[in-house]
Amino acid sequence: MNLTLRIWRQKNANTPGEFVTYEAKDVSPDMSFLEMLDVVNEELMRRGEEPIAFDNDCREGICGMCSLMINGVPHGPLPQTATCQLHMRVYKDGDAITIEPWRAAPFPVIKDLIVDRSAFDRIIQSGGYVSVSTGGAPDGNTLPIPKDDADRAFDAAACIGCGACVAACKNASAVLFTSAKISHLALMPQGKVEQDRRVLKMVAQMDEEGFGACTNIGSCEAACPKGITLDNIARMNRLYLKASVKSGLE
Repeated sequence: MNLTLRIWRQKNANTPGEFVTYEAKDVSPDMSFLEMLDVVNEELMRRGEEPIAFDNDCREGICGMCSLMINGVPHGPLPQTATCQLHMRVYKDGDAITIEPWRAAPFPVIKDLIVDRSAFDRIIQSGGYVSVSTGGAPDGNTLPIPKDDADRAFDAAACIGCGACVAACKNASAVLFTSAKISHLALMPQGKVEQDRRVLKMVAQMDEEGFGACTNIGSCEAACPKGITLDNIARMNRLYLKASVKSGLE
């Protein structure tokens, strides 16, 4: 099939960008979205033109690097699907596709479709750790954990930090990402030691990075390729309120 692509091209964060139109010809429906871009880049390089810069790594829906806004939707039209797992069979011959980077002030454009998401790294670094020494792999029965807690922690830990939640939010809020990182540690016994300090520091760092406030619209949950739920935001808010009260009494 043949497609028309409107792709955002921008040299760096300090130069203005613009949409450039490309024709993607003879695209196989079995290609992934990133493989389609690879083919477009091969043609550009054959013509001596600058290839389109975009982020990718594992291409297995795990690393979170494939951060593309496709026709105004983070990662494209399929729910709970990262860009690298999106296949061209969802499009029809002759379709026009607009591809652009995440749009959020804390995610400045590096080049073309690549944005700097190091703000997420700094949020995690501010408090996303546990100090409990776990040693080697213990027997699973030596530290009983309620199954509901284990399941919720595992679900929260599935966050791949892609930034789709920020891109989808009208306020560019990082609350879903931050709450997922806080939740998956707070639900485990090893994470209880730093629980109060962690939530206070990570929320403060999130605000310092310039992310917007959460208004509970739910667009973040809808856009998340891993199905991270708003329950984590509620949990983070409870932990934050509790930690704030305790810190005020100390």
